Amino acid sequence: MSGHLRSTSLPSRPHSSEIKVEEELHSLKTCLCRQPATMVTLCDGLRRLADVYNCVEEIVRLPRNQVGLCSPQQQKVVEKELERSLVLLDICNAMQENFAELKMGIQELLLVRKRGDHAIVNLKVESFFRSAKNMRKHFRKYSSKATSEGLSFVRLLSEAREMAISLFESASYLLPKQIITSNSSKWFLVSKKFQKKEVIHTEDRLQALECRIGDLENGAGFLFRRLIQTRVSLLNILSSSR
Repeated sequence: MSGHLRSTSLPSRPHSSEIKVEEELHSLKTCLCRQPATMVTLCDGLRRLADVYNCVEEIVRLPRNQVGLCSPQQQKVVEKELERSLVLLDICNAMQENFAELKMGIQELLLVRKRGDHAIVNLKVESFFRSAKNMRKHFRKYSSKATSEGLSFVRLLSEAREMAISLFESASYLLPKQIITSNSSKWFLVSKKFQKKEVIHTEDRLQALECRIGDLENGAGFLFRRLIQTRVSLLNILSSSR
């Protein structure tokens, strides 16, 4: 009797994988809060988040979580998070397509720049700005917040979802600024329309930007696949626990 009381009254300690994920999410959040987002930190953030989802999938398979998922109440909480994750999947897929479009825009800009056709260069720059700013429309109707209810892995999934949204939204604001630089007489003046901000770039910088956008595209694609994998695992577990 006393042994039974002791086992039910003591709170279960977080598993080492849960601690690892919590620390990683906290580290990511701290990194983004302490310094302005850069292309490097955003690419790194997407890669780290994909690893987080991989770890959460392992956490879901822990025996105590498997037992917890037998509860109809917990199943409903998980189902709600799965519904919310559909929004992230849509955003992730859309951002991947947007990154591919922007990367192609840089490639076209490099080609017309070499030909010295300033009129077409202006059009390409304006097209890049429009495409980059259009990414923001995906976040206007997004209002879901992280939840603290349910099993521990539900909270971790919710926090990871919010972090992913934050990274993509930061990218939508950062990318239009990447083609605007100043104070370098060696760089090529792309468009007179933006002379006040000196929209000027060397070929090397444009190629570096193309590469970074490619990294974002790959990061979004990798995260998308991890999300799908996690959803499939959760749906399978929910089906088997009913």
